[in-house]
Amino acid sequence: MIAMVAGVLLGLWVHYEGSPTQIEGFSSVIGVITDVFLRMIKMIIAPLVFSTLVVGIAKLGDIRSVGRIGGKALLWFLCASFLSLLLGLIIMNSLSLGTELNLPVPASGAAAGIEATQVTFKGFITHIIPRSIFEALAGNEILQIVVFAVFFGIATASIGEKGKIIIKALDAVSLIILRVTGYVMYLAPVAAAAAISVVMAEKGPELLVTYGKFIISFYLAILGLWLILLLIASLFIGRRVINLALTIKDMILLAFSTASSEAAFPRLIVELENFGCPPKIVSFVLPLGYSFNLDGSMLYMTFASLFIAQAYGVPLTLGQELSMLLVLMLTSKGIAGVPRAALVVIAGTLTLYNIPQQGLLLLLGIDQILDMARSATNVLGNSIATVVVSKWEGELEEAAVNIK
Repeated sequence: MIAMVAGVLLGLWVHYEGSPTQIEGFSSVIGVITDVFLRMIKMIIAPLVFSTLVVGIAKLGDIRSVGRIGGKALLWFLCASFLSLLLGLIIMNSLSLGTELNLPVPASGAAAGIEATQVTFKGFITHIIPRSIFEALAGNEILQIVVFAVFFGIATASIGEKGKIIIKALDAVSLIILRVTGYVMYLAPVAAAAAISVVMAEKGPELLVTYGKFIISFYLAILGLWLILLLIASLFIGRRVINLALTIKDMILLAFSTASSEAAFPRLIVELENFGCPPKIVSFVLPLGYSFNLDGSMLYMTFASLFIAQAYGVPLTLGQELSMLLVLMLTSKGIAGVPRAALVVIAGTLTLYNIPQQGLLLLLGIDQILDMARSATNVLGNSIATVVVSKWEGELEEAAVNIK
């Protein structure tokens, strides 16, 4: 938190005292810190997901356990995603923030600068099956890694004693990667300060004033979603939901300040295990959640889509809005892990309802500010999902003693 405040102050100082050339030079130099940190996190994720997931599945014992836990996790993901999308739809219809802009519909040939992606059912299903596990590992395709790890883990468990050698080796690999994570995390405060200082230096406080209503409304909606998710979680784990929030608060702050939920992933595994979730469930549900359970991104998709429709005066019936909700729910599952994934999904969805894609340019300037809230929410949502599934399975234990 100290680093975040320092980053804001440094960014504002550069914004007001520096020339445009100096600001550009500052952003180029200081942005290297954030890029290096995020690349270091990305280098950890693939081996960590594979090793922990294979060990977790092997320890589950049989394919029925995998199917049961996976089914419960997916049921939670779908319900949470629908809730997030519906909340965004209700809030935007209530506030009608975009109508104040009253923009003219642009020419049909005008470019938006963002490539739309149409995700078909066939394309989605074939994409989740890796052509090569090495290609999936190299590209950090979490969903493809999960699919291969499920097969590999079940097969490893099925061969009995010989498979235990592999399980023991991968268990050691996961411990080594977590130790590497500890080293990388020493850079986290510096990276957080760098990320925020660059945004403030380039955009200045004017950004917050110009889009103040939209930013404040979105952040209040995010807080509302947090309260709803925590309230639902309390139905399963009672007052321990407060302890959960305190346990993962640092990971939420890290995701918020770097605008990357991936940054929190490695350490989140350790914190959830310390909270009392069994490693076999954490290592299975959490990677799955990072592909299927992006609650913050879901809320933003309906928020942004309806804002753009309102800005251009494009009328939508209730039936169209509900169908948009379902389309966003499907297409968002197909491109998890893609940079600016939410914007790409929205671009593809807008065309289906004759809403100008150029409206996305209205939000590009503040996307970093919005992405911070989305990333933090994704971390909270996946943590709650893991804890609820653990409780659902009757395997949530008391918090472990965290020896550092």
